Amino acid sequence: MMRTNMCVADTSQFQKPFKAIHLFRKEWCIFLLAVTLFLLAGCVARTPICRPGPQTGGEELHRMGYTVQVGAFAKVENASRLSEVLRRQDIDATYFVAEKGLYKVRFGNFPSRAEALKKAESLKTAGVIDDFYIVNPTDYAVAKKQYGAAYLREEIIRTAKSFIGVPYLWGGADADTGFDCSGLTRTVYQLNGIDLPRTSREQAGAGVPVARRRLSKGDLIFFRTNDSEKVSHVGIYVGDDLFIHAPRKGKNIRIDSLSKRYFQERYTGGRSYL
Repeated sequence: MMRTNMCVADTSQFQKPFKAIHLFRKEWCIFLLAVTLFLLAGCVARTPICRPGPQTGGEELHRMGYTVQVGAFAKVENASRLSEVLRRQDIDATYFVAEKGLYKVRFGNFPSRAEALKKAESLKTAGVIDDFYIVNPTDYAVAKKQYGAAYLREEIIRTAKSFIGVPYLWGGADADTGFDCSGLTRTVYQLNGIDLPRTSREQAGAGVPVARRRLSKGDLIFFRTNDSEKVSHVGIYVGDDLFIHAPRKGKNIRIDSLSKRYFQERYTGGRSYL
């Protein structure tokens, strides 16, 4: 009996250090796990994964208000001339291809129908314009949500294609004067109810950035076509790596391929405004 008691007593003496070591290892593992979770939480907080949205984009765009439409010109030069007359009076004006190949002019962006009507009447009285039509904000494609999200993009493409082959004259009455690219993109968007900024650089600072592989119909694509590092050219993406643009002075509006080496080397990115 004495031997048995002594043996048991001696065994318990040796077990105590091992229990202490086991307890220490367990507490150390819990500590390491806590530190790891803390660090992971910190990483997640610093690098959130989110869907691109307006907060990652630039200037917020506005919808068009009431505008005034005038004319039914057989020659683009006459529509261009009237647009220039209006712009000299600090009236934002543009022209476009209407039905049956006629050219019409739209001007202004008024908050109410009454203000649009007042301006149009004063210009008619002054002999600047003849008969006119007030375009309501509800007439634009952007206001017709019942047709679905793809409808607006298709309307933008349809509008852009109507300009193909046209010697668009921005502020000139000569077919060789040409037209700057951003005037085309702005006009196409305005005709569908979205008020884009005037220049290609300003347009590149608005909307939401889009990766090339995710470009959709109606997005704008930008290029650096001169020695500067700044954006200097813009076109409207129509799908299948194609886009519509006004190349340079004296050239008609046309479709080009983004896959061409010239454009690939100068491509800077795409933006979506829809």
